[in-house]
Amino acid sequence: MDARTRASLETPDLTPDGTWRKPVRDPSLADVFRTVQVAGHETSWRRLAAFFGPGYMVAVGYMDPGNWATSIAGGSKFGYALLFIALLSNIMAVVLQALCARLAIGSGRDLAQACRDGYPRWTAFPLWLLAETAIIATDVAEVIGTAIGLNLLFGVPLEIGVLLTALDVFVVLLLQRLGFRYLEAFIITMLGVIAICFAVQIAMANPEWGAVIRGFAPTTEILKNPDMLYLALGIIGATVMPHNLYLHSAIVQTRDYGTTTPERREALKFATIDSTVALTFALLINASILILAAAAFHHSGKTDVIELGQAQSLLHPLLGSAIAPTLFGIALLCCGLNSTVTATLAGQTVMEGFLQIRLAPWLRRLITRSVALLPAAGVTLLYGEAETAKLLILTQVILSLQLPFAVIPLVQFTASRGKLGDLVSPRWLSVIAAVIAAMIVALNAKLVYDYFVG
Repeated sequence: MDARTRASLETPDLTPDGTWRKPVRDPSLADVFRTVQVAGHETSWRRLAAFFGPGYMVAVGYMDPGNWATSIAGGSKFGYALLFIALLSNIMAVVLQALCARLAIGSGRDLAQACRDGYPRWTAFPLWLLAETAIIATDVAEVIGTAIGLNLLFGVPLEIGVLLTALDVFVVLLLQRLGFRYLEAFIITMLGVIAICFAVQIAMANPEWGAVIRGFAPTTEILKNPDMLYLALGIIGATVMPHNLYLHSAIVQTRDYGTTTPERREALKFATIDSTVALTFALLINASILILAAAAFHHSGKTDVIELGQAQSLLHPLLGSAIAPTLFGIALLCCGLNSTVTATLAGQTVMEGFLQIRLAPWLRRLITRSVALLPAAGVTLLYGEAETAKLLILTQVILSLQLPFAVIPLVQFTASRGKLGDLVSPRWLSVIAAVIAAMIVALNAKLVYDYFVG
């Protein structure tokens, strides 16, 4: 470790009494930094309410089209057995996202900035390139999901739907101009629509609730059955996404929570509650997708459903209602629109954090979406809908390759008292986080190996 790296890890910008020595330099997402008032509210309930939002924006990444693909495949092939894996991966996500909030509130830096400060200068560009590749891969999945949603609801050909997704940049721009709370309100509204859609579909599917509850219990069959293990790895690999770690550590800092140690401790508590509740909600959505697939497909003998379009077309004859496939399409479209917002903010965070380059949000979004459109449009034009599932799987592999470069620094920095001061992670939390990081990296490495070798 060189002298610059050691100094960045050992010298916090805090005075002995826990207040900041100087204003936060290069603030994350400067246009919305500290724009949501927290410290001025008299009651703790009102301060907690002021933190309500960032966790739900992060939760969007835990139910994107990549998650849909793995949950539908797992439910249709193995019924409710993989619900335990959905629960396990969500517990991992809760811990890691709590660490993101701790890093932001304890150091005043997002993960990209912390990497730039804590590692040698020459690492900034390759780390940015890896993060940018992951965000583009995420955007490809969003393009495909939104295009399929448009196709299912309105009959728009996939090729045209892919091109129409470029217009969502105007939605993001409008919401950003109105204010960050409007952006959060849009996300939460879309999540509510998704939840309602799946609640109605599950009621129609009428699953066996005893089997559903048993599905959340661990089973050795996952380790004995190679096909089940592979899908279990896919569910975990599709859950924890690198761009969410960068994003959460930035948007937590939209809150103006004060500078003293007690204020920052309270902010950490509220941010952790927000993300934990939001990710529990995300677990319910992901579990709903798997439960729907198990109840509608597995118990009807349809054990090979993997395509999103295939799943939607089978819902009508299996559930006996024309509204079921429509609700499926609405939920998928809302999911794609939500992911658009979070991918834009994540891209802005990593570019500003690693390279200190600030672009206008519309330009940043246009560049990311243009790059994502190329592979999505190419596959749909050349091969049609049949190959979109393979492209979705490829995006998850790309995310897996990048994940260690986000998870390992996060665990390292949050365990550093020099970087976080009094808000450093307790040793027990650092040990748990390190174990989770090792598990995620190992499982994703297995997923990548199987993809390229198998």
